[in-house]
Amino acid sequence: MSEVVLRGFGWRHAGRRAWAVREVDLTITHGERVLLLGPSGAGKSTLLAALSGLLPEDSGEAEGTIEIDGLDPRKAREKSGIVFQDPQTQLVMARSGDDVAFGLENRGVPAAQIWPRVSDALDRVGFPYPITRSTSALSGGEAQRLALAGVLALRPGLLLLDEPTANLDPAGAALVRESLGSLRDTTTVLVEHRVAEALPLVDRVVVLEPGGGIRADGAPEVVFAAYGDRLADEGVWVPGFTIPPLKSATAATPDLVRGENLALAHRLAPVTLGVGTGEVLAVTGPNGAGKSTLALLLGGLLAPTSGRISGFGDRRPPHKWRAATLTGRIGSVFQNPEHQFVTSRVADELAVGPRRLGRPAAAVTTVVTDLLDRLRLTKLAGANPYTLSGGEARRLSVATALATAPRLLVLDEPTFGQDRKTWIELVTLLATLRDDGHGILAVTHDDDFVQTVADRTFPLGEARLRDPLPQRRRPRP
Repeated sequence: MSEVVLRGFGWRHAGRRAWAVREVDLTITHGERVLLLGPSGAGKSTLLAALSGLLPEDSGEAEGTIEIDGLDPRKAREKSGIVFQDPQTQLVMARSGDDVAFGLENRGVPAAQIWPRVSDALDRVGFPYPITRSTSALSGGEAQRLALAGVLALRPGLLLLDEPTANLDPAGAALVRESLGSLRDTTTVLVEHRVAEALPLVDRVVVLEPGGGIRADGAPEVVFAAYGDRLADEGVWVPGFTIPPLKSATAATPDLVRGENLALAHRLAPVTLGVGTGEVLAVTGPNGAGKSTLALLLGGLLAPTSGRISGFGDRRPPHKWRAATLTGRIGSVFQNPEHQFVTSRVADELAVGPRRLGRPAAAVTTVVTDLLDRLRLTKLAGANPYTLSGGEARRLSVATALATAPRLLVLDEPTFGQDRKTWIELVTLLATLRDDGHGILAVTHDDDFVQTVADRTFPLGEARLRDPLPQRRRPRP
């Protein structure tokens, strides 16, 4: 177990005027389990990175102090383990078992202990493949399980978790929560938007104040009783606060894009599916079923190995359209927002699509200004997209898809990382686009999204393209 002490701690990313987090005074004692809450952009992920010693001195400005068992976090890294909001950023090896073993080997764990600990960690998170499974072949949710296994195998005194169940299907999320709940002698700091599900795992709630300081700190029932209404208004997912449905009042029109017996070898079994104007279609299903692959195929970003795709009255399939044609017809949002950023400024990112379509400079400026305002990104217009919080990056990725006003939006986990306020704003925006005649296909594990705005649901069912049952033995070199 580890003790955490922060005194007036703050951090400002290089090139940013506003502080990501500031004036934090906080003590977490040995073995405490803390749920860290706050609106999107309040500094939750930054604070976790600081606790793990992963904020390089030359990448920003720090103030105050932060200690782990009396040590600077950079000198206490062997005491802590972190699961990032984007798990792909911490996978370093080609094979899944090797990735979990990597941290153990680097910390000098005796060889005889490494592979039993790898096997135990993989089993605890329900990893469904043999240890030889390529990390590049994992879905987002599967990568999340693997990253968590890599940290659990280390048995850290301080466990730092940034949205550990965000990309997991319900069964996987439940298994991970069960695993976390069984931990003993571990100090835990958890960032999680699924507050109701996370509460059984924690004994304390800390709410960051946007702009600096701590809003509330105490037992969950005490914090929510005293601040629940205010926190919900400001964006915190307070249990018990419902959201009214935003279903379409009209029937969808014929398909904009349709796939017939659509398949991609080793990634998606044959699927027939179409999405029309005036509807929000939610694609659901377990991790590994091929949901993200289906989104890429229907978005024209991958070519199928069998079946056919048609749309917009074009004789050619979407993956053979010119880039400008595709951009004007279909807007795609990837599961990982950073995979689609191509500039160093938020405002420039929004201008890429309209400029590619040859829009006049004045029209581009109008589009950029409007989207910055609608998605609450105006204050970040000059920021580097790669310094945004997870929720901010997701809103930017959605905004880039909207910038060319496409008839069809294909969104992969569009509500990932959003606080309650931005979630409602984003879902309302999508409902408005739907009612204005756009078609929306959303891959999602967010049941609130499905219940609130989806007009139709397409479950892909069980993952059908897995390897044989896991074999937890060390692979040959």
